[in-house]
Amino acid sequence: MQQDQVIRDNLVKLLRSGQAFKPLEEVLSGINVEEAGKKVPKLPYTLWQVIEHLRIALFDILDFSRGPNYESPEWPAGYWLEEIAPANQEALDTSIQTIQDGLEQMIQLVQDPANNLYTPFAHGTGQNLLREALLVAEHNAYHLGEIIILRRLLGNWE
Repeated sequence: MQQDQVIRDNLVKLLRSGQAFKPLEEVLSGINVEEAGKKVPKLPYTLWQVIEHLRIALFDILDFSRGPNYESPEWPAGYWLEEIAPANQEALDTSIQTIQDGLEQMIQLVQDPANNLYTPFAHGTGQNLLREALLVAEHNAYHLGEIIILRRLLGNWE
């Protein structure tokens, strides 16, 4: 097997589930609108805010990875919602589905041999697709861990 394909295959495994963390679909499964908006004492965010942060950051990285028309949201306001709860279950479900779709879009970018993993983006400052895929995996793993802790504190995780 070609070295490039080995890297791509391992990136896909990392993006989908990693070797040391639960898959995104499993962590986000079964969250309801009431749970998503509950505050946990001494924590600055709700499940909804972390879920939306995952969605916003993922699409920021995807937009950057796709081309030169990228514009970064303002940090931190552009990456974190002030609203502590979703408007309804449909809004929550849509956000979760959008994250899952975005993850698959990143996987498609990684799997496409026409996309060089190593060549720096012309519109960046040295970033390449390999770095951005690793960033998505690292960022997701970090916040999925937070979501598990929040769900445990709220009594909705084993």
